[in-house]
Amino acid sequence: MTTRAALVWIILGTGLACTTPAMAQTYYPNYPVCLYVYDFGLNYADCSFTSFAQCHAAASGRGATCYANPYFAPRGGPARRY
Repeated sequence: MTTRAALVWIILGTGLACTTPAMAQTYYPNYPVCLYVYDFGLNYADCSFTSFAQCHAAASGRGATCYANPYFAPRGGPARRY
């Protein structure tokens, strides 16, 4: 095998090894509070809560924590012009 062919194989092998699937956004931007569940390797975020009290009730008795949704986009009307 020539050095050029070896170089091509190294480049292709490195390029294929470095590619990983893209992660989708796990935060739902319509709700202000998220619950992160730690469940024996199946960890996930559930961003469907309107208050911390509601989230804490869902997290009660589970390995979970509540936090503010970093992607929450409150709906508001357009600013009024005077």
